[in-house]
Amino acid sequence: MGEHENLEQEEIFSQILRAGRRTYFFDVRSTKADDYYLTITESKKFTHDDGSFHYKKHKIYLYKEDFSEFMDILKTATDFVVNEKGDEVISERHQKDFKKNMSEEEGVSTEDFTDIRFEDI
Repeated sequence: MGEHENLEQEEIFSQILRAGRRTYFFDVRSTKADDYYLTITESKKFTHDDGSFHYKKHKIYLYKEDFSEFMDILKTATDFVVNEKGDEVISERHQKDFKKNMSEEEGVSTEDFTDIRFEDI
């Protein structure tokens, strides 16, 4: 079997999710025993000061015996985030007009302050 045939046998199915500077690849591949597994790859683009760029990639290999528990835990974790914070994106990377509270930037909680009215001074 040639190298080209081996690559065709290995990659069975692929889907891509583009999300800003990140791209997620979901690839079904074949083992030597002709069973399937999933790879999830995060590729993130980084730009240097000179305009050149590079990608950092992180890959997860997920095997059939772990699918059910993985999906359950992923659903539990994503439901927790949405239930606690809603599905609205509130980070400065995703919203250009997002303003961080100055005291939060400095590591001081607004709960540390007491409300004072000008009449009290």
